[in-house]
Amino acid sequence: MQIEVKNLSFTYGAGAAFEKRAIENINFTINKGEFVGLIGQTGSGKSTLIQHLNALLIPTSGNVYLNGNDVHADKTKLKKVRQSVGLVFQYPEHQLFEETVYKDVAFGPENLGLDKNEIDARVRDALRIVGLSEDEYERSPFELSGGQKRRAAIAGVLAMRPEVLVLDEPTAGLDPRGRNEIFEQIKIMRDELKVTIILVSHSMEDVAKLASRILVMKEGKIIFDGGVAETFKQIEMLEQTGLAAPQVSYLIRELNNRGFGLPDDIYTVDAAFEAVIKKIRDAS
Repeated sequence: MQIEVKNLSFTYGAGAAFEKRAIENINFTINKGEFVGLIGQTGSGKSTLIQHLNALLIPTSGNVYLNGNDVHADKTKLKKVRQSVGLVFQYPEHQLFEETVYKDVAFGPENLGLDKNEIDARVRDALRIVGLSEDEYERSPFELSGGQKRRAAIAGVLAMRPEVLVLDEPTAGLDPRGRNEIFEQIKIMRDELKVTIILVSHSMEDVAKLASRILVMKEGKIIFDGGVAETFKQIEMLEQTGLAAPQVSYLIRELNNRGFGLPDDIYTVDAAFEAVIKKIRDAS
């Protein structure tokens, strides 16, 4: 599913004494199957922007199109829009409520009026994709670990079979093990489902591991849109935005300042290791 955002602006409390412009004149297109990172400091407008993608917010001006259709043109189709664009908020496990993991994941498909066989197929498929085994199906979701709760909550969204998946800080508050679990499952979702994914994150390392394109926000505007390597070469721009490149990017810059002559588009530990080893071999 293609997402097109045109001249999108939104003001909280428009017309009131304390109105606040949250996003201003946003324009971008995300094509089907892309994995896009959305980064920016707290208050830059990321959460406001993503809530427009499935019509949770109505723009003050501008439009959002899914496959060419304006999401706000027909209010009777909002349910279909929200099925197509699955939005996973921060700490989604706070929305778990059923007696068992299975029932919680089944809640959305049941509300679609699907038959029992289709519901069962969707639940099992979603739980498999997020890495929860049948041993967990009848457990209370509140007995799960932090990472497992987060994955169960994501499964509830996946069971709706969205064409676009928006993940808002999916590893927030998790310990390293829980973070790694979530990252592994996001990789599986990317490779297996082929859905369009938008990852909102403060962590440049997280985005570097997963995304192929990055949108950078500052003060309610998109100030940069480019590939991951291209984005993380812009260290000064990121710092002026209140962000930072991955630590590896700083390491490569320092090594090059000392004459190592490494490629300046390296942003992961693995790529840095390979580049250094190659440099050593070429010099020997």
